[in-house]
Amino acid sequence: MTQQERQISYVGPFITMVFLFLIVGFLTTANTQFQGPLKEAFLEGVGEMKNTFATLITFSWFLAYPVCGGIGSSWITKYGYKGTLVRSLFVMIAGLGLFFLSSWFTVKFSGSYVHMGVNVIPTGFFIFLLGSFVVGASATILQVVINPYLTACYVKGTQPIQRMAIGGSANSIGTTLAPYFVTGIVFGGVAMEDIQVGQLMVPFLSLMGVIAVVVCVLMRLSLPDIQGTKAEQGEKLEKSVWSFSHLTLGVIAIFFYVGVEVCIGANINMYAIELQRDPALMATLYWGGMLIGRLVGSSLRTIPPRIQLVVTTVSATLLTVLAIACNNPWLLTAVGLFHSIMWGAIFTLSVTKLGKYTSVASGVFMIGVVGGAILPLCQGLLADLMNGWRWSWCLVIFGELFMLYYALIGSRVRQSAE
Repeated sequence: MTQQERQISYVGPFITMVFLFLIVGFLTTANTQFQGPLKEAFLEGVGEMKNTFATLITFSWFLAYPVCGGIGSSWITKYGYKGTLVRSLFVMIAGLGLFFLSSWFTVKFSGSYVHMGVNVIPTGFFIFLLGSFVVGASATILQVVINPYLTACYVKGTQPIQRMAIGGSANSIGTTLAPYFVTGIVFGGVAMEDIQVGQLMVPFLSLMGVIAVVVCVLMRLSLPDIQGTKAEQGEKLEKSVWSFSHLTLGVIAIFFYVGVEVCIGANINMYAIELQRDPALMATLYWGGMLIGRLVGSSLRTIPPRIQLVVTTVSATLLTVLAIACNNPWLLTAVGLFHSIMWGAIFTLSVTKLGKYTSVASGVFMIGVVGGAILPLCQGLLADLMNGWRWSWCLVIFGELFMLYYALIGSRVRQSAE
């Protein structure tokens, strides 16, 4: 960042990005929390593959990340950071409209089903999956803007990883509120077996209205672009962004990070139901632990991101091993405390010394987020094959160990753009 740009006040844009990070976290977790309720409401006609079909809700959301990350990067080059944010929020409104449509269609055309072998699934379920993909696409593009902006915008007295941790804290507030929004507001606290699809309509119309208000406010705000973080329109980059090994391995690390984060955040509720525990409480404790960890992480300005990543991956691995050994989902809720700052640490290490490649790298980085689609789905398949969730958590251990490798070896910069 130039000396001239340091004179610009980025406090307002920084707060805006933090608020948008809250929205991303809220909707991401709300989407995953629909797995359990919609498993009961939509999937009565599904045989022994209920867990697999339920995890398709999360799969559809995170599938958008590898598909749309590049779109976010190209929009930044063409429209700038602010123009990209506005367009992504319009996409979000369209996706929420599909959520509403899935409920309305199922109520209006209750006899419309899709037959897949012995499984009978309401057509409205597939509309919901499409909505998950579209809102996930919006969240993808938002993060392609938010991550490099938080890293690069100069706010006096802060370091990039601190700003990422503050944004992550807002994200965690959203993820902590989301489980009770789904169970308490959308479904009114009713028992799982009494949930009705028609209860979706009003909450999603309300969310569409809220996002429309956010768009109107955002269009009036000043969000200056940050020079040196993106290619100018028409400019060709000399190197492939994949030539930077610390970025390439960072994409793989984020694949496992988001995968294991969502495995616990999305599937712990079904593990809890299997053991007859309180699913909403466990999910809230997990996401609440991430909030606490990020609040703590925002004050760790003297500890390098590499050290933070080593300590958190080792701790998360040990807790997961204990949870499997004791068949105790409560231990998994504590993993959230250590997952809290991994995103910021991995992203900061991945874009180190990338200069004008940073915004493109942010789009490429989003490819790794598909782990949130693939690993929970794989875990659902394992749970069905092993008739239970207990041993499926070994998948999480593998992911934690790869992130430990990235922290120790893979994140070292071997080629710089600066």
